[in-house]
Amino acid sequence: MLRLMPDVTVPAAASTTEAGGRHTLRPVVAALAVTQTIGYGVLYYVFSVFLTPMAADLRTSPAAVTGALTVSVLATAAAAVPIGRWLDRRGGRGMMTIGSVLGTGAVLAWSQVTDVRQLYAVFAVLGVASAMALYEAAFAVIVATGTASQRAGALLAVTIVAGFASTIFLPLAAGLQEHHGWRNALVVLALGYGLIAVPLHALAVPARPRRHRVAAAVDHTARRAAVRGALRHRGFWLLTAAFVVHGSAVAVVSVHLISCLISLGHPAAFAATAAGLLGVMSVTGRIVTTGLARRHSTAAVTAAVFAIQAAAAAALPVLGHTRLGAICCVVLFGTGFGVGTIARPALLAGRYGTTGYATIASAVTLPMTLAKACTPLAAAALYLAAGTYTPVLAVVSAACAVAGVCLALAAAPPAGPLP
Repeated sequence: MLRLMPDVTVPAAASTTEAGGRHTLRPVVAALAVTQTIGYGVLYYVFSVFLTPMAADLRTSPAAVTGALTVSVLATAAAAVPIGRWLDRRGGRGMMTIGSVLGTGAVLAWSQVTDVRQLYAVFAVLGVASAMALYEAAFAVIVATGTASQRAGALLAVTIVAGFASTIFLPLAAGLQEHHGWRNALVVLALGYGLIAVPLHALAVPARPRRHRVAAAVDHTARRAAVRGALRHRGFWLLTAAFVVHGSAVAVVSVHLISCLISLGHPAAFAATAAGLLGVMSVTGRIVTTGLARRHSTAAVTAAVFAIQAAAAAALPVLGHTRLGAICCVVLFGTGFGVGTIARPALLAGRYGTTGYATIASAVTLPMTLAKACTPLAAAALYLAAGTYTPVLAVVSAACAVAGVCLALAAAPPAGPLP
């Protein structure tokens, strides 16, 4: 079981042990593992496959087409807080079902766009659908449905399976695009997503958090009080700072790693292969971190992983000129690539309970998503100004170190009880 942080205060409703809860949670986790894998594959990863043919077909530049993805990320950020409030009030079934329907429609509309303006409009809708149907909503469902002892395993199971989304859908999309063109490929992917995700969300996701069915309904006043208490708590802002800064560093490495390795003298094929290790290590890192968190504080384990990433980023300009050195640095950085994804819900739910969890989590998601949208562009500007990736990697290293320090400070015993 994930060890809670030292100053945990868990509401009675959130700590209720429910007979048969483990059996009930399994179909929810299985369904979410499938829908998150397909959702990330269709709503996010396949974009890179269709980037070049889209730009050619729409008679515009790849940079202009890439801007659609930024619009999607910004729309996701804007929708985070209202969606979080809805999830707290009514549970995930309706929200995730509507989100998957909206995502299916948006991908179908994407297949029919004829200019960049239409593409941007479609991706704004796609961003809202992602906020409704992907990780943040799924995590809120898991936190509300399972007991504290089930939470770590459930989060790990969903993120491990979904971690293979790019491995499955990049070659699948490439094959469909090669044989049928990018427009028809999107139609096939949209229909596949809709036929699988919509019924799974409608049938397997609970309509209301489990505690609403077992205990009394959570009062709206109590929910607001829980959210206000979290937002007034010093530890919440330290956690927010940690995940915003770390998410920014991960986003920069995701976008720039291949170019960075090429600038260090490696051929493009090797750079792409080495960068692919990030996905493999993200799954490995999640498993190892969850195992260590059974004996140690989740915050302490996560902070240690962030420190390893800081060392790896700092070492890459020095050791990355050789293939062995580059692989070692990528592997070490990759161990923390997906750790923040499972640590964030565990820490927030452990510290503040499950009452108002989705709203509290969305307050972290909003600045984190905005930072992920902007920092790769800032890193590109820094690289152009410096002519080398060394200062970019120095900033990434410093960001990971700062994130680790923030987590360590957040885990320190507070002067008084939670508000």
